[in-house]
Amino acid sequence: MNIVISGSTGLVGSHLLRYLSSKGHTMKSLVRHKPDNPSQIQWNPPQRGPEPPELDGTDAIVHLAGESIASGRWTETRKRTIRDSRVLGTRLLMETLPRMKRPPKVFICASAIGYYGDRREEILKEAI
Repeated sequence: MNIVISGSTGLVGSHLLRYLSSKGHTMKSLVRHKPDNPSQIQWNPPQRGPEPPELDGTDAIVHLAGESIASGRWTETRKRTIRDSRVLGTRLLMETLPRMKRPPKVFICASAIGYYGDRREEILKEAI
């Protein structure tokens, strides 16, 4: 498969990129810097998403990008930055897909926004 991944330098993304590459998949990374090689596509959320032609031939997009949750104290400003980095990046990708001639069949989006800590035997639920 031809797979595009955002967040490929993060904890999960870097391992996933290596794993999928080792299984024979063709990988491209969305990067914020000027691409150093053909396997990179530049984007800069929230200002610039990938253009549809840059994603041509993509079978799947794995979207893991977002501000690190572990690199600072969680002030109100920092929490807003973490949230916005996920929402705005996802929005850019979702706005790109309908403009593609052949959008990917698979779009996977995952992100961490918190850490529960050691809760022993307590069952954790997403519902409030």
